[in-house]
Amino acid sequence: MTHSSLIVIRQEHRCLSAMLRSITLLLREHRRHGTLPDFDALQAMLFYVDEFPEKLHHPKESLLLFPKLRGRSVRIDAVLDQLDRDHAHGECAIRELEHALLGFRTMSGTVQCEMRRDNFEQLMRHYADFYLAHMRIEETQILPLAESVLNADEWAELDAAFLMNRDPLAGHEADEPYKPLFRTIVAALHGCGNVGSVLEAFTGTALPMFSDTPPPRRPRP
Repeated sequence: MTHSSLIVIRQEHRCLSAMLRSITLLLREHRRHGTLPDFDALQAMLFYVDEFPEKLHHPKESLLLFPKLRGRSVRIDAVLDQLDRDHAHGECAIRELEHALLGFRTMSGTVQCEMRRDNFEQLMRHYADFYLAHMRIEETQILPLAESVLNADEWAELDAAFLMNRDPLAGHEADEPYKPLFRTIVAALHGCGNVGSVLEAFTGTALPMFSDTPPPRRPRP
C-alpha cells in the first residue's frame, strides 16, 4: 500500500533536491562565464527553500512522523535526534545564506565582489551537500522503518495532515500569493541559456500549475 504522506515527503524531497542543484549549477555557469548571476532569481529560490522546506516540510517530519517512530530502538532514536538537529541547523543556515547573498548583491559593484561571490558559493555548496545527505538518511532509513512499523490508524492521521500542508512546487495548484514567486523561479530555469543541466535537475519533478495561465499552443505539423 502506498501512503499519501510518504508520497508527499518524497515529492517534496525531489523538489528541494532539484532547487538546490539548480542554484549551484547556475552559480557554476556564471562563474565559468565571469558574469554576475540573476540576483532576483537567486533570492526567489532561497525564499522558496526558506518558506516551504524549512518552515513547512521539516516541521511535518519532526512533529508528526518522527514521534511515531521513537522508542523502537536506541539506534533509530539516535538517527531521529540527529535529523531533528539537522532541521534546527537548517533554520540558521538559510539565514546565513540569505545574508551572504545580500552581501554579494550589495557589494557586486565593488572590489569585494569576488570575495563575496566566493563566500556565498561556498556556503551554498555546504548547504546543498548537507541537505542532500540529510534527505538520503530519511529515505533510506526512516521512511522504510515507517512503512514496516506504523499501523493503519497512524497512517490515516499522517496522510490527512501531510495532504493539508504541501509544497506548491510539487505539482499541484500554487496558492495565489505565491504565483509570482514561482513564475520568477520557473522563468529563471527556462531562461538560463546554455545551462541545460539546470532543467534536467527537475526531471521527475512537476512544476507548479497556474490555472490563470493558458497552456502554450503546440505548433501545427
